[in-house]
Amino acid sequence: MSTSPKSNPSLAPAPRAPSYTAFGLKAEAEALAPGLHIVATPIGNLRDISFRALATLAAADAVLAEDTRTSKTLLAHYGISTPLYPYHEHNAEQMRPKILAKLREGGKLALISDAGTPLVSDPGYKLVAELVAEGLPVTGIPGPSAVLAALVLAGLPTDRFFFEGFLPPKAAARRGRLTELAAIPGTLVFFESPRRLAEMLSDAAAVLGERPGAVARELTKFYENVQRGPLSVLAAHYDGEEEARGEIVVIIGPPGAEELTPAGDVIEERLRAALAQVSLKEAVAQVAAETGQPRRKVYARALELTREEP
Repeated sequence: MSTSPKSNPSLAPAPRAPSYTAFGLKAEAEALAPGLHIVATPIGNLRDISFRALATLAAADAVLAEDTRTSKTLLAHYGISTPLYPYHEHNAEQMRPKILAKLREGGKLALISDAGTPLVSDPGYKLVAELVAEGLPVTGIPGPSAVLAALVLAGLPTDRFFFEGFLPPKAAARRGRLTELAAIPGTLVFFESPRRLAEMLSDAAAVLGERPGAVARELTKFYENVQRGPLSVLAAHYDGEEEARGEIVVIIGPPGAEELTPAGDVIEERLRAALAQVSLKEAVAQVAAETGQPRRKVYARALELTREEP
């Protein structure tokens, strides 16, 4: 499988029978319409891909991938032999003319990112903009998105949200950008690096106040984890443990969402009710899930309540 555009500068398809394998069964892929097909791929769990996406990847003349090493695993898992070519921010200027030439000839190309929906925090939008300007066909194959997966798990308003992507890595610039975002009347969604997570949350708490937030890590993977709570509590949590790992999405509630953060008396009330029916361990798990508060915080309060009993 070629991974270098130099070995095939015209992106001409190699002779093959377009097919894919799922559930142990081999399926033939139907002929694909000419144009660029933007295909969403799994963000972790390979079973999250759609049949339409598999058929598109199998029938395309070539697949344009952000990282061919990552994408090779996906294609191999489903028995797809379509040639892979890298298309990323470092080679986009050189590859774009070749891609446009192929599409003008009626070629059928699929564009994917490392994971999730392409064009979100990657250079694909520039290619699509040029295709639209020339009137060349573009088709979207919807599917997994880390942004939407994290948003629906956060327990925060979803009617309006703003996706920022990555904040600046330097503290001063990061706080400046957060100040600009502070008045947006919707939930804020960010990507963040594991090594900057605690600092980012601390800056967000300082600039935005005690809004509720959620940190979603390794979504759809074995170690999927979602931590919910006030920004200062989340900042302290990730500052006090080993560096977080994996892909991270941070969700922050809109202005005025502080009221969504359960007050101490609400947590206490729920704990008392739960402790009257189940064990301390079960009560802590139940209340932490209901309120989105860190389990260790709920556990500490539960211990205080049990010590207060005669």
